[in-house]
Amino acid sequence: MPQKKNPDAAELIRGKTGRLNGNLVQMLTVLKGLPLAYNKDLQEDKEAVFDSYDTICLCLEAMEGMLSTAQFNTDKMKKDAEAGFTTATALADWLVMHLNIPFRQAHHITGAIVKEAEERNCSLAELPLEAFQRHEPNITEEIYTVLRI
Repeated sequence: MPQKKNPDAAELIRGKTGRLNGNLVQMLTVLKGLPLAYNKDLQEDKEAVFDSYDTICLCLEAMEGMLSTAQFNTDKMKKDAEAGFTTATALADWLVMHLNIPFRQAHHITGAIVKEAEERNCSLAELPLEAFQRHEPNITEEIYTVLRI
């Protein structure tokens, strides 16, 4: 169906993670009880290992096929990424890493800055430096490096 926008391969691969996680738990359970080296318990590893290998190979092949034919509307993706203050977390992280502000305080500062951007009806990257500095005087021009998508 050429109109389909949600590729089946991705959904099926996501579903396979349950099977692979189950195989992992099976292997971890068998291995955790081994006292030293090889024991007959390891006879139980083959099914999980081979099934996991086959499943991963199938998933990789399906994903390669899906991605090789996928088409992306990058203009829409960029527009959607810029909407809704998606860079707010980057702003808070920048405050923590560059100004050594505790995350709780950085979260509060970021919230106030986002509120101002909402009131001005603009993105965080469009706010003037003075607007940032009203909320935290030590913010520099460098902040824009994490706010532009």
